[in-house]
Amino acid sequence: MDSQLQSGTAVMRWIWIDRFEAFESGRMARTVKNITFAEEHVHDPTPSYPLFPSSLIIEGLAQTAGLLVGESRDFQDKVILAKLPRMEFFGHAVPGDTLTYEAHVADIRAEGAAVVDVRALRGNQTLAEGEIVFAFLTAEQAPIDLGDSSFVFAGPMRALIRSLRAAEARSSRPDQEGQAP
Repeated sequence: MDSQLQSGTAVMRWIWIDRFEAFESGRMARTVKNITFAEEHVHDPTPSYPLFPSSLIIEGLAQTAGLLVGESRDFQDKVILAKLPRMEFFGHAVPGDTLTYEAHVADIRAEGAAVVDVRALRGNQTLAEGEIVFAFLTAEQAPIDLGDSSFVFAGPMRALIRSLRAAEARSSRPDQEGQAP
């Protein structure tokens, strides 16, 4: 992995979101995570009572929010989770649950930081909510060479964002001569 990091070829393989439900550039994103018994990590903490780890809920929220703020800068900078000033949990997620992750940009600062309000829901029940702060690093600011592409949000996730942008543009166009966009 170190050689991959140094060559800039590393790609994040642990994706904790399954699909996007909504995406408004620079404003908000909503994603979905389906939890299954097939995921080994649900059995690790308590084998007799499978639970989805809270740390992975945070990771799913961070990926949703990170994609939102990374896209707002056209993935030109490295998006780094800087801190979680606030995160509160109100319940547990178990196999069979579908979680919805919501991220709303509170502030994107010119000096290279973003603040995002996040929430994880199971149906209408809030399981977690908090705030995530991200830092943006240019290639020159990164402590190691991370390559030309975004370290975390490469390949399929960026393609998904591009398809969401296209769908967003199509849906915002007025119908022409009664035809659907």
